[in-house]
Amino acid sequence: MKRLYNCIYQLMIINIIPPMLLLALFSSCAKKPFVILATTTSVQDSGILDELIPPFEQEHGIRIKVIAVGSGKAMALGKRGEADLLLAHSPADEERFMKEGYGIRRRGLMKNRFLIVGPPNDPAQIQRATTPTDAFRALMQKKAIFISRGDNSGTHYVEREIWKKAGIMPDGHTWYQETGLGMGETLSIASEKRAYTITDRATWIALKRNLSLTIVWENEEMLSNEYSVIEIDATRFPRVKSKEARLFADYLFSAKLQNIIAQFGKKSFGESLFIPIYSNNRK
Repeated sequence: MKRLYNCIYQLMIINIIPPMLLLALFSSCAKKPFVILATTTSVQDSGILDELIPPFEQEHGIRIKVIAVGSGKAMALGKRGEADLLLAHSPADEERFMKEGYGIRRRGLMKNRFLIVGPPNDPAQIQRATTPTDAFRALMQKKAIFISRGDNSGTHYVEREIWKKAGIMPDGHTWYQETGLGMGETLSIASEKRAYTITDRATWIALKRNLSLTIVWENEEMLSNEYSVIEIDATRFPRVKSKEARLFADYLFSAKLQNIIAQFGKKSFGESLFIPIYSNNRK
C-alpha cells in the first residue's frame, strides 16, 4: 500500500517533472501487479492481515488489495470474477461454491471458535445453557436484545443455523435487531445497547478492551470456526490473476506464515487469535 501512495504522490508533482518521465512513471505504477483478496471482516478486524500481507508484497512486488466483507458477499464477488482469491469462513457455502465450479482449490488455513457475548450480569442467564440452541431459547424467553450481523457472513450463517435448530424464527421480534455491518461494528452496537451477539474469538480478543460485554457461552467443539482460502477459476473468468493468486495462496501455507498465524496475538493480547490448520485435501 505504501508503494501505491508513493506512486500517487509522484504523479501529483506533474508540474515539476518532464512529461516523458511522468509517462514512464505512470506506466510503472499502472503495471504494478496486484491480487484482489475478498475476505471476511472478522479477519480484517483481528489485524492479522497486517502481519501476513506486507512480507509478501515486499518479497514478490505484488500488491494485495483487500476487500473486507462478509463471507457471503466475498463469494458473490468470486462468482462474478471480481476477486482473485477468497478467505472465508462459511463451510457449507464454500462447498457449494466449489461444486458450482467457481473455485479451483480450497484449503483450510486456520481456525478459532465462535462465542456468545453479552452484558456482564447476563440477564438471560445464558451461562446456564448446555448447548447453543438452549442459549438462544433462553434469549427468546427473556426477550433479551440480540444484535445480529444480518449480512450473510459466515458468522451470520452460524447464528441462523442455531436459531433454526432451536426451532425459533427471530425475524420481526423487537428484541432481534440486524445491523447489516461487520463484526467489529456489530460488537460495538451490542455493547452500547447492553445486548447479546455472536462473534468470532479473534475479533472479540482484539476489541474486548473497548466493549462493555463479556463471554457468556462458549464451546470449542460446538462452535468451531474454520477459515479457508479459495482460488477462483480463471478459465471461467479470464481477468482473474490466477498465477499471482496461487503465489500468494501458497505463501499463506508456507511454514513461515503458519508460524506467524500461530504466534499472532500473543505479544499484544497474551494469547493466539488463530490456530493454523493447513489441510491440502480440499478439492
